[in-house]
Amino acid sequence: MGGAPELVWDVKAELGEGPVWVARDRALWFVDIKGRRLHRYGHDDGSQASWEAPDQIGFALPAEDGTLICGVRGGLHRFDAATGVFSLIRPVETDRPGNRLNDGFVAPDGSLWFGSMDDAEEARSGALYRWTGGEPERMDDGYGVTNGPALSPDGRTMYHHDTLEKTIHAYDHADGRIAARRLFALTGDGYPDGPCVDADGVLHVGLFGGWGVDRFDPEGRPLGKIDLPVPAVTKVAFAGDDLKTMYFTSAWMGMDAAQRAKAPAAGGLFRMSVDRPGLPQALIRL
Repeated sequence: MGGAPELVWDVKAELGEGPVWVARDRALWFVDIKGRRLHRYGHDDGSQASWEAPDQIGFALPAEDGTLICGVRGGLHRFDAATGVFSLIRPVETDRPGNRLNDGFVAPDGSLWFGSMDDAEEARSGALYRWTGGEPERMDDGYGVTNGPALSPDGRTMYHHDTLEKTIHAYDHADGRIAARRLFALTGDGYPDGPCVDADGVLHVGLFGGWGVDRFDPEGRPLGKIDLPVPAVTKVAFAGDDLKTMYFTSAWMGMDAAQRAKAPAAGGLFRMSVDRPGLPQALIRL
């Protein structure tokens, strides 16, 4: 690995999530789900910008037309940074009003994958969806807290978590279909949060309550942990021209005043250099 993680934006996100490198913007985008905010951090100049979302926002991922497609509670929205406007383009789960959208991922074919979950984190009403512009297709169901998905470099394995069960699942993946859901790995400390895969196929999993990121090889064997100075690390993303800069989002949700005093950077955005690159970020085809 490279150097130690450094705090680059003390944004104090209640539930920071979904970091994504958007090369055309030279920026790292991420969200604060509970704070209902969308954030952009300039990779080159450290610039900071934020926008208020219409509701809880689980992800913001880049589309080919220059906008971001965002998973806001109740549906998919298009966000135009030039105007700062969120526009509803597709309602989602109108039959599950207690749910909200959580994590998301863009596959190399341009399809958007995303999960839903019970906002109260009690019912197993969460599902995994694939969207290609029409009605979102429900690919799997019965999740407590969905996180992911992420895809192996060869595209043959998809990873998706049920955070409530502390389990990392794997599926066979081909041509936009998934099958053979199975247990891939269990995290040591904390609950498995957002996943990200590097060019070697190593799965990086944020640890909510685990003070870092767990790493697993393609066979599910643990490769060690990246330690951070905050208890809830939610997801990582690889950024930069060589994809050798790793960003980490974090959260202070669920911490009392004493706990926050011991981890004052909770909710911040962190960065570190790494030796091995990540995978290029795909764009959503509209």
